[in-house]
Amino acid sequence: MKKLLLISLLLLSVSLQSYGQNKFTPEWNIGVGFGPTFSSMSIVPTSTKLNFKTQSMMQYQGGISVRYISDKNVGLIGELNYSQMGWETKFADETLVANKHQHMLNYISIPLLTHIYFGDKTRFFFNLGPQIGILLSDKEKTNDAFDEWLVTADTTVYSTDLYGLKAQKKIDYGIIAGMGVEIRTGIGNFALEGRYYMGFGDIYNNKKQDPYSRSANRVISAKLTYYIKAF
Repeated sequence: MKKLLLISLLLLSVSLQSYGQNKFTPEWNIGVGFGPTFSSMSIVPTSTKLNFKTQSMMQYQGGISVRYISDKNVGLIGELNYSQMGWETKFADETLVANKHQHMLNYISIPLLTHIYFGDKTRFFFNLGPQIGILLSDKEKTNDAFDEWLVTADTTVYSTDLYGLKAQKKIDYGIIAGMGVEIRTGIGNFALEGRYYMGFGDIYNNKKQDPYSRSANRVISAKLTYYIKAF
């Protein structure tokens, strides 16, 4: 994971250096974007005997973008997004399939991405870079079947420490990789992109005495962004 972060920072550095090394006419764009997120959590209990798995949960994200095309095929994108992350617990036991538990995490996310593209009116592009997130709120949603089960759950088999436990770390950070297509028209530019976010930080404490050694966000998302030329 550290190698991925170093690669993204290297690409970002190359983009910054290119600003003063070419005669390409720079292009500034501002945009708004929105799309669904399919989030889950990479959770590793401290004890391998405990059973806890997650599955993706559909939510949404949206925000504003500023893009600077510094060279013919290279630019930078900065964004300010409201991002919904979290997970849904996966109950593999047939006797627990009626249980429903969701934990929703709401962030202000700020990615800074190297933007590489090919083409003219129709462009194919690749985005890569770091993202930092600030947790605004988190809440859980359950059903009656889950609430009844939790009272009598066998804690030697099932990991229940996570239920009702608020996120202990407010800052999230990781890396984004995305690719997509952009259509440039007379009324603006439309960019459709698929992204994957890998969180490097844990949302819970991860010392030996804590129940989880790993608790990191994982998000697959799709986003449609509408750009206009600023100047």
